[in-house]
Amino acid sequence: MRKFLATETFWTKFYSLSAEQKEKTRVAWEIFKANPFDPKLGTHKINALSGRANKTVYAAVIAPDLRVVFYVDGESVFTIDIGSHDIYR
Repeated sequence: MRKFLATETFWTKFYSLSAEQKEKTRVAWEIFKANPFDPKLGTHKINALSGRANKTVYAAVIAPDLRVVFYVDGESVFTIDIGSHDIYR
């Protein structure tokens, strides 16, 4: 069974999202919990972030300009950021 953890940065940015974005995130979360790599989420590797972090970092698509960035370590999934494409920088 997977364990899901989120950084303080993730929660800070999540709470600053609009009500509509929060609702889309909650819908995506149900899919994400079952499988972070579900094709409905368009999960993809972020090469630049992976190189800087020295681990494979992924982004899942919540809405056209809303992504959640995460990595997997064993059975744990760490969500580290949420926002527009700017979070890839």
